[in-house]
Amino acid sequence: MRALLTAGALSLSFTLFLTPLFIRLFTRLGWGQFIRDDGPQTHHVKRGTPTMGGIIFILGTLFGYFSATLLIGDGPTASGLLVLFMMVGLGIVGFIDDFLKTRKKQSLGLGGWAKIAGQTLVAAVFALLALQFPNEEGATPATTKISFIRDLPLDFMVFGTVFGIVAYVLWIVLISAAASNGVNVTDGLDGLASGASILAIGSFIIIGFWQFNQSRFSENLNPSDLYRSYDVRDPLDLAIVATAIVGAVVGFLWWNTNPAHIYMGDTGSLALGGALAALAVTSQTELLLLVIGGLFVIEAGSVIVQRAYFKVSGGKRIFLMSPIHHHFELKGWAEVTIVVRFWIIGGLFVAAGVGAFYFEWLQS
Repeated sequence: MRALLTAGALSLSFTLFLTPLFIRLFTRLGWGQFIRDDGPQTHHVKRGTPTMGGIIFILGTLFGYFSATLLIGDGPTASGLLVLFMMVGLGIVGFIDDFLKTRKKQSLGLGGWAKIAGQTLVAAVFALLALQFPNEEGATPATTKISFIRDLPLDFMVFGTVFGIVAYVLWIVLISAAASNGVNVTDGLDGLASGASILAIGSFIIIGFWQFNQSRFSENLNPSDLYRSYDVRDPLDLAIVATAIVGAVVGFLWWNTNPAHIYMGDTGSLALGGALAALAVTSQTELLLLVIGGLFVIEAGSVIVQRAYFKVSGGKRIFLMSPIHHHFELKGWAEVTIVVRFWIIGGLFVAAGVGAFYFEWLQS
């Protein structure tokens, strides 16, 4: 518990107090935000605001997690390190995209396929590593089964070793790409993606801590609860790394809220989406992520629906602009109003997801 609180406090302090220094540094380096000409006109005043702020909360997360686990906890675990690997790896993909934008002085960095290739590479390496590092009981950070609140009987290994592993890797790549791109398209208003990510990733603090208390590997487990215990490897460490991420993003949000002094950029949005996917995979709650990240599903879905309808209808649109938060902007809603209301929607999805998780345990 002390490691949990320490990780959050240290990562929060890092981003809360050091972000102004990074803002001055990024301004000096010329890392300013570029705004789409076809976007809402109210966004043009944001041009030049420092971006790539994801670097700050990635560093804050690493500082909080390693400080807490090395000084107070039992040290880093394979599961915690894998979550950080996904977060940093996709953060690097986002950084390359952001850097190219600032260098080219335009709103387009990496090409679409290049970005997908980077996301695929990171997620595939994560997937393969997550099947390694068994603990004393033989549990690995991830399994080849599809999971909802626990692993389901659907195992990719029914296709044989080779095809099973390939199918499993593709599954993890799909989850990672969906989560990272979902957070990415949500990052369009000051503080929107930051606040929504805090809520979604924060749910894994509760899930991880509960799985730790009810772990099959725990010496304190009540024997009468063995039939409904969890087989997750390192659940407490997953809660610690989730706390470190949440603390870091809360401190960043202080400076990212409207009017934002800095933006997270693709560096931050891809990193947060990657962390969200990795937490779902390692906590065996992959499909539950559809509920916990419901706001991101809506945001990404609005883009897909808009593009599909535009093509099949010969140029007509459902929304005034996608993602859907821009639709409400063009309808005249204030930016702060949209952000707060979307946070509420995201919070309701998170509450539903955590509630479903707990209800499943009660009914087991």
